[in-house]
Amino acid sequence: MNVKALFDLTGKVAIVTGGGRGLGQKIAEGFAEAGANVVVCSRKLEACVEISEGLKRVGVESLALKCDVTNPEDIKNVVDKTVERFGRIDILVNNSGATWGAPVEEMPLEAWKKVMDINVTGTFLMSQAVGKVMLQQKSGKIINIASVAGLKGSNPKYMNAIGYNSSKGAVITFTKDLAVKWGPSGIYVNAIAPGFFPTKMSKGLLDHGGEAILEGTPLRKFGSENDLKGVALFLAAPASDFVTGDVLVVDGGAHAM
Repeated sequence: MNVKALFDLTGKVAIVTGGGRGLGQKIAEGFAEAGANVVVCSRKLEACVEISEGLKRVGVESLALKCDVTNPEDIKNVVDKTVERFGRIDILVNNSGATWGAPVEEMPLEAWKKVMDINVTGTFLMSQAVGKVMLQQKSGKIINIASVAGLKGSNPKYMNAIGYNSSKGAVITFTKDLAVKWGPSGIYVNAIAPGFFPTKMSKGLLDHGGEAILEGTPLRKFGSENDLKGVALFLAAPASDFVTGDVLVVDGGAHAM
C-alpha cells in the first residue's frame, strides 16, 4: 500500500459531532477532502447544513443532522439515518464539548453537571450507539477529542475550569478502556488532546491569559484551524492500523515543559 492509499478515506462513512463550527468543522472538511462521506451533527442544525453543503462541493456525500449528544433519541436518529443512507459507519469523531469557568469553591453544581454530561456522557452515548454498528461490522475507528487540560492541572490565573479539566481526563481514560474492550472486535479507539486553539469556546480564556500560554508553549504560537486535520485523518485512515488506546497531543510542545 503506497502512502497515498494509507491516508485515503474514499467510500468511508464518518460522523463528526459538533461539526458545525470550529475544530469539528475542520476535521469534517479534512475527511471529505480525503474522500469520506461525512455526517455533520450538532445542536445547531443550521450551521451543520451550511457545512454539509460545502462538503458536497468537494465531491462527497454528506448529511446534516440535529443532535444533542446528551439525548439518546437524537443519537439514535443520527445513527439510524446514517445507516439508512450509507449502510455502515466507519468513523466516529466525538467532538461536541462544553466548558464553564469559575473558581472551584464557586462552581455551580448545574454547571459541573452540564460540562460532564456533554463531554463525558455524550462521548459514552455516541460511542455506545455507533459502537453497536461497528461491532456488527467488526470494524471502525472512534476518535475522541480530549484536551491537554485532561492531562494535568491548569494555572487558575488563566484557566479556572475544573469541570472541563476533569471531564477531559475522564475522556482520556474512557478512550483507553474502550480500546481494550473493543480492540478484539476490530474497533480502534484513540483520542486527540489539543492545546490552545483560537475558537469560540476558548476566546475568553485566550483574551485573558494568551500571553502566559504562549510563554509556556515552545513553538510560541496557538494552533491553527488546519492543525488537527492531518492528525484526525491519520487516526481515521489505514495509516493508523496498529494504533489504538493512544492520546495524540497537539499543543505546540507545551506538554514537554
